[in-house]
Amino acid sequence: MQKYINKIKDFNELVMFEHSIFSLPFIFIAMIVAADGWFGFWLLLMGVLAAISARNFAMGLNRYADRDIDATNPRTESRPNVDGRLDSTSIMIFVVVNALVFVAVAYMINDLAFKLSLPILFVLGSYSYFKRFSSLAHIVLGISLGLAPIAGVVAVEANIPPWSVILSLGVIFWVAGFDLLYSLQDIEFDREHSLYSIPSRFGADATLFLSFFFHMLSVVFWALFVWIAGLGLFAYAAVILSAIMLGYEHKIVRRDFTQIDRAFFTVNGYLGVMFLIFIILDKVAS
Repeated sequence: MQKYINKIKDFNELVMFEHSIFSLPFIFIAMIVAADGWFGFWLLLMGVLAAISARNFAMGLNRYADRDIDATNPRTESRPNVDGRLDSTSIMIFVVVNALVFVAVAYMINDLAFKLSLPILFVLGSYSYFKRFSSLAHIVLGISLGLAPIAGVVAVEANIPPWSVILSLGVIFWVAGFDLLYSLQDIEFDREHSLYSIPSRFGADATLFLSFFFHMLSVVFWALFVWIAGLGLFAYAAVILSAIMLGYEHKIVRRDFTQIDRAFFTVNGYLGVMFLIFIILDKVAS
């Protein structure tokens, strides 16, 4: 029994399950706005399963593809995909199983969700290889998580309204912006191994500026989302608080690069949850 428990722990460490906090809130935000309130327990279950299986697929494939890179990076050399705890076959089985779960869940939701399931998996999987030939990998990661609100609204109404696209654009630039900050940790490693990250190609100062610019775009798109969707004061308050939190994140990183993990995990994790809570309050108050 302990053997299986340890294996579950290894897979959990492989995909960093706790990072689902970045995409789940925005899936539920889109579902709440699309349903104009509570969308039901069935879609709640389907939304959670879709989000988790899609993320497990993407992270598992990324770890599989990055075995050679992670093995030579001091920051990642103790990950389960390179230290012997999980072999390549086990990781690929994990990837395939989660892909099948995602497609099956999409099939149970509605026809549009099912039709979009394979293209979504293609986008999610492409990030794993982009950084080997393009600095746009940060944008691709943003698009991967930015698909979450689209998936949420498709689950509820089998349609893609304009406000959901605007919400997704906000998520895209939010994720790309904080991934730029996170990539600062590997700036020298990426240069030595000819990896195409923006920090390694253009330097720390340019990365900080671009990340800040992306986050300003996020705030603008989120404000437009609130306006186009016809939401109220609590939703606007969420946008204002998001701007404050992102500003605080940049202050932390500019002051001390060793605080990147704190900025990445803590601030961005709270931002998504805060945004969701305020959208719920907005619907309750309306």
